[in-house]
Amino acid sequence: MTWVVVPAAGRGARFGGEMPKQYLDLLGRPLIEHTLRALLAHPSISGAMVALSANDPHWRGWRELEGKPVLTCLGGGERADSVLAGLRALPASVPADDWVLVHDAARPCVKALDLSRLFAALKTDPVGALLAAPVRDTLKRAGDDGRVESTVPRGSMWRALTPQAFRRDSLVRALESAERAGVVATDEAMAIERLGLKPLLVEGSEDNLKVTTPADLAVAESILRRMGDGRA
Repeated sequence: MTWVVVPAAGRGARFGGEMPKQYLDLLGRPLIEHTLRALLAHPSISGAMVALSANDPHWRGWRELEGKPVLTCLGGGERADSVLAGLRALPASVPADDWVLVHDAARPCVKALDLSRLFAALKTDPVGALLAAPVRDTLKRAGDDGRVESTVPRGSMWRALTPQAFRRDSLVRALESAERAGVVATDEAMAIERLGLKPLLVEGSEDNLKVTTPADLAVAESILRRMGDGRA
């Protein structure tokens, strides 16, 4: 069984208002609740650690969802800070060499099938893995003047998604190393890569979008309705 760390601290996107995006209403529930339920409903996930901002007034105080524990800890200003805090706050019963998932609070549409594919990959991979999607659009590199400088071959390009899964001790070591070097790791795979390791890419659904704009929220609602989300 595996725990998942969900970084939900920091300023985040507020779409012009005061409500952080992870608490916006989505089909009658906070967006983050959909995220947590989607994760905790999977049989291979045993609990969630949510890293929150200090005195977060929007957190609903969940202690359990889908019959599994939901714990909280104080996060940090950057995503990496919150993930590291969450890893350190995991129960002592979580072994140092256990796999731990990290998932964005604002990705409510992660599918059980993709989670199962990720867990299947972990059975044979010594480093760790992350859900990702191949880049399908033509990529352009821009110059300082805003004009096209070159076309970037897309054959080997992927978009990193979450969850990302690594051994608890390896990820702590990677994030601490980046912190000491003054490097802001934008995702967990980047921190692991700095150690000279190569995480495995596991193709995931394009529906696993990260809500960052009002338009994304509408798309997420459409996806959840199509998936037959029964939590509205």
